[in-house]
Amino acid sequence: MSDLQPSGSRPAATPAAHDEECADYLERIVYFLDNELDDADCSVVRAHLDSCNPCLEKYDLQRTVKSVVARSCSEQAPSDLRERVRIRIREVQVQITEG
Repeated sequence: MSDLQPSGSRPAATPAAHDEECADYLERIVYFLDNELDDADCSVVRAHLDSCNPCLEKYDLQRTVKSVVARSCSEQAPSDLRERVRIRIREVQVQITEG
C-alpha cells in the first residue's frame, strides 16, 4: 500500500491538525446556526460538514439543543413555582448581604 495520494488530492491530515481544523469549524457552527455568517463562510462550513462526520454530529447536537432551548423559552413556569423561586432568591440575597 502506497502513501502517495492521487494527483490533485491533498494528503490526509494528521489527527492533531484535523482536530485543530475541526475546532475552528465547531466555533463557526454556532454562527452558522444563528445565520451570522456571510454566504462564502456558509459554503465553507457546509462543505466541511459534508466531509466530516464528527463535526456533522456535533452540528446536529447543537441544532437540537438550540431548538429545545428555543421551545422551552416560550413556555412559562407555573405561578406557584415562580413565586417559590422569587422567595428563594430573596433569601439568598439576604444571606449574602448579611454574610
